[in-house]
This record gives sequence, structure tokens and C-alpha cells, in this order.
Amino acid sequence: QVQLVESGGGLVQAGGSLRLSCAASGTIFSFDTMGWYRQAPGKQRELVAAIARGGTTNYADSVKGRFTISRDNAKNTVYLQMSSLKAEDTAVYYCNVRRPYGINNLNYWGQGTQVTVSA
Repeated sequence: QVQLVESGGGLVQAGGSLRLSCAASGTIFSFDTMGWYRQAPGKQRELVAAIARGGTTNYADSVKGRFTISRDNAKNTVYLQMSSLKAEDTAVYYCNVRRPYGINNLNYWGQGTQVTVSA
């Protein structure tokens, strides 16, 4: 069982920056992937960025070059540095831990933190 707590959401001006943090309690294994998803009203939850323990990253095309994901393995914490924010980045952002489990995965989710970008 993994519990995730997000912080850092809020209101920010377009073009500005914001950093989200997610602290995980419980054990995060070397094979776990940590990441961020987001969901805007009326839309499906989508992957924003993910990072493996060794540092391999994956970004949605819409945020590539603007967002940076990182993790502190010693602190079981994942971060999302968001820059050049746009109105379309407005969404609830969810921290995620994905753990391989056989041919499937286990997914753990935080409660979400609201990010609102205003012009």
C-alpha cells in the first residue's frame, strides 16, 4: 500500500512557473515508476510525465520542453517543475506510482491538486 500526498498547486499567471511535489509513504521499489497525470473538466485523465528510478523520463507532447519531472529516491518524492504555463494546463494534477505486477501494473494515486493558469 502506497499513500501519495500532492502539494504545490494553485493559481498562476500564464507564462509563469509552478512546482508540484508528491511525497509517498510506504515503500517505493526500484522498479516503480512515479509520475503525474492531469484531468481537466470533461476530459479524460492523461499522462503528463513519468520517471523511472534510474532517471528515464517520458513526457506528453503538449508539455515537452516546458515541464520537467524529477524524483528524489531517498525521500520517495517526485516533482513536476512547470514553466511557460498555458491556460490549457489548467487541470487537477494527480501523483501516480505504477508498480509492475506480473503482466499488469498496480497504480497508486494521490487525491489531486488543482492548478489554474490565468491570463
